[in-house]
Amino acid sequence: MCEITDHLQSRLRIPLIAAPLFLVSGPDLVLAQCRAGVLGSFPALNARPIAQLDEWLSRLNGELGAADAPYAVNVIVHRSNPRLDQDLDLCVRHKVPVVITSLGAQAEVNAAIHAYGGLTFHDVIHDQHARKAVERGADGVVAVAAGAGGHAGTQSPFALIQEIRRWFGGPLALSGAIANGRSLLAARALGADFGYVGSAFIATREANAQEDYKQMVLDSTAADILYTDRFTGILGNYLRPSILRMGLDPLDLSDVEARTGLGRPDAEAKAWKDIWGAGQGIGGIREVVSVAELVERLAGEYAEARRALV
Repeated sequence: MCEITDHLQSRLRIPLIAAPLFLVSGPDLVLAQCRAGVLGSFPALNARPIAQLDEWLSRLNGELGAADAPYAVNVIVHRSNPRLDQDLDLCVRHKVPVVITSLGAQAEVNAAIHAYGGLTFHDVIHDQHARKAVERGADGVVAVAAGAGGHAGTQSPFALIQEIRRWFGGPLALSGAIANGRSLLAARALGADFGYVGSAFIATREANAQEDYKQMVLDSTAADILYTDRFTGILGNYLRPSILRMGLDPLDLSDVEARTGLGRPDAEAKAWKDIWGAGQGIGGIREVVSVAELVERLAGEYAEARRALV
């Protein structure tokens, strides 16, 4: 096991990274995740205006202690993010332990985080993206396989992890329909060091999600997930019932621009506010619980699955 992986796992109760959930993850959720023993995270763009990001990071650094798991901030490093420089400056100023970068690996971003001793992970949907990320200085990789919530890839986790592990021995997380401890152990068996879990945390009391959103996660299964690029321009998985609530036909999204405002400067926020993302693992989520209760369940299932294989 590599030194970075060993260090991170030693700080966690179970090898789990809580995925950053757009509009859902905030400081309350992240604090609960870290205190429960999993690496919590949130997207920098959830904090609006930029001054709020400064406040959130001050709060996390002030309230988390040595006994808690570390946290991460997800930063969009694509040129379409007008806040990239500001987001990065605040991550550096507050010495964010882990920065998860998305939509284009950038060597200068990794260098800035490494300068104060932070770690960087980059999320990818193909082996070639993983290679570019590591070449440009990423410490770890998040393999976003088929079935993951939000922006997701199409490759089987078996294929994606297999190809990345042929050449990469560093920290590797797997995202894609992981909602119980058995799936977390399966991710480890495939060769991942961490499971990357998102949708299960939507249905927690600390999540900043509308109650209707949480209930829709409870009521839905994998059959209710639609994979499309019609809302943000990037392929992702969404709850079909939320699309229907918008008056849209999931089988014909030709008029989505007119209905959601896609193409306007604020279109992404509008679309994500009303069209809710989730992964195919939601069929195993049946009640809204606290983060502590969710992690307790996952840890118990993980331990039981390990014992059953001995």
